[in-house]
Amino acid sequence: MFISPGSQKMRSFTNLSVPSFFLLLLSCSTLAWAARFDITNNCPYTVWAAAVPGGGMQLNQGQTWPLDVAAGTTAARIWARTNCQFDGSGKGSCQTGDCGGLLQCQAYGVSPNTLAEFALNQYMNQDFVDMSLIEGFNVPMEFSSTSGSCNLVLKCTADIIGQCPAALQVPGGCNGPCPIFKTDEYCCNSGSCGPTDYSRYFKDRCPDPYSYPKDDTATKACAGGTNYKVVFCP
Repeated sequence: MFISPGSQKMRSFTNLSVPSFFLLLLSCSTLAWAARFDITNNCPYTVWAAAVPGGGMQLNQGQTWPLDVAAGTTAARIWARTNCQFDGSGKGSCQTGDCGGLLQCQAYGVSPNTLAEFALNQYMNQDFVDMSLIEGFNVPMEFSSTSGSCNLVLKCTADIIGQCPAALQVPGGCNGPCPIFKTDEYCCNSGSCGPTDYSRYFKDRCPDPYSYPKDDTATKACAGGTNYKVVFCP
């Protein structure tokens, strides 16, 4: 909208110092391109949502955590932690998804955890997003877009834990084969590997997420500036 030179708004801008003016422009630009992630718990039990970057928050059934993530953020994750106990200082532990015993996560969680992963405003100003079961499964999840024309919907709602192969069973979840066996066959450390019986177990039940590290068809792209939601137990 055009602002006349005589308006109060224009006078307030002209009173700014040059450094302050450019800091204001930078701040406005960053806010304009930040993505909103609405993280909702629909599970009939409490989960402790976790995000890197972002921290963490206890979510009772029906609660939502609105999280703004800065443009240009890469290697970001959102996941649920289960059966947690924290003291007043935010220190404790979780049965699944624990991130160093902190309520406010500063590092990725311990497997198993169902992951929503993303990198914002990357090549051609696109967001690259995916769900992953490479580190196993602990809570059903939906990861979807809420704005723009992307129409992204990624889900994993199958009974992964109830049918989990014996070798992958852990308390509270179904682990991935890489965290369990730590071999090149499952972790793709050499850069070349293919699907396995374990990855097919996940893929057959949940086609959308990554089932092994080279399952690259699982990565999707949305225009930068898209907003998203992550729902536990959709």
